[in-house]
Amino acid sequence: MPNHSPLDDPAYADAAWAHYWRLMRWMGGVTLICVAITLGILFYLHGLVSIHMYIATAGGVAFAVMLTAALMGLVFLSSGTGHDESIDDPVSKEAWPDE
Repeated sequence: MPNHSPLDDPAYADAAWAHYWRLMRWMGGVTLICVAITLGILFYLHGLVSIHMYIATAGGVAFAVMLTAALMGLVFLSSGTGHDESIDDPVSKEAWPDE
């Protein structure tokens, strides 16, 4: 039987999700800075090339940074709130019975 998760409490969950979205807003700003630096380096190295290359580069960098931030933020949210400890994991009990 799974244990009680701290995220079941609405007030605690609201605070945890507010922290997550604050992190995502910060990472949105970091992403804009990364995109600007990347496009500046691209322009410095190759000059004015096709606009499609700049659009694709900006989209790729923004997607990669924001996806990484979103997934790592969810990992930190799950671990930091105690949600990870609330699961019942029968597999680890079979693999390590002495724990």
